[in-house]
Amino acid sequence: MTLKQLEAFYWAATCSSFSLAAERVHLSVSSLSKRIAELEASLGQALFDRAGHRAALTEAGARLLPLAGSLLQQADRLHQEMGSASGLRGPCRLGVGELTALTWLPRWVAAIADAHPALEVSVHVDVGAALAERLDKGELDAAVIAGPATRSALTSAPLEQAGFIWCAGAQLAPKLPCMDAAALQQHALVSLPLGSGINHLIDDWLRQAGARIHRRVVCNHWGAIVGLLAEGLGVGLLPQGWAQALCARGALAALPSPVPLGQLDYALHHRRDDVRPLVGALHGVISVSLQNRNPESKNSLATTT
Repeated sequence: MTLKQLEAFYWAATCSSFSLAAERVHLSVSSLSKRIAELEASLGQALFDRAGHRAALTEAGARLLPLAGSLLQQADRLHQEMGSASGLRGPCRLGVGELTALTWLPRWVAAIADAHPALEVSVHVDVGAALAERLDKGELDAAVIAGPATRSALTSAPLEQAGFIWCAGAQLAPKLPCMDAAALQQHALVSLPLGSGINHLIDDWLRQAGARIHRRVVCNHWGAIVGLLAEGLGVGLLPQGWAQALCARGALAALPSPVPLGQLDYALHHRRDDVRPLVGALHGVISVSLQNRNPESKNSLATTT
């Protein structure tokens, strides 16, 4: 039995397919299968039932999985403590929403590179629901998503809060005394798709305001949403710092609301069964990066866009 065999088994058991597991450990599918077969021969027990459309863990495989995860975790720690290179190494697949990509992400990636120069960081940008699905399948190591984990296989650790402001185009805003239920009857809501975390804030506001959405313009790009709002096509939410900058330029105008908006909680999401030091290291680096940023940008999600 070798660590490489246990690693091949662990990822095959926790990823959605053998092909994805093979990619995670930089092997071909045939090489991954060979390592698992060698492990099964060493243990004298089948770890996967390959009779169905997709290989499933046997009873022996289910018993081995937490043990293999614990051994790999200890091996990672040993390499980190005793290795000649500092920090963690290997692939690191981080998922973020577009808003995070436009704001915090560059500073985070730089901080991760400083703390763990041997990590090979790749970033995937999508809405929260899609990122959670990719995490569940084992396609990502961790993802920054608004709100708590909603899938049973995932858990989350808090990172930051962000504030938002109702906005409309400079020509439309004077026609709206405030942002209330009547405003949504007259004008479309310009927003991200329903899988985005921003809709948690919108839903809470709708309940408190007793309002309903009569027409929605959906767009999956924040920059395009700004353009739609500036053109007077409806009302929408924008991050506080970004909205203030655009209002100062005269491109948009803030809309006061009798119902206050809450803040959106961002967290680092990951799989519950991922016992590697990588997840804790990512949360630590990102948290320190947020604490050390310019105090003037705190809770504002300010951008230079």
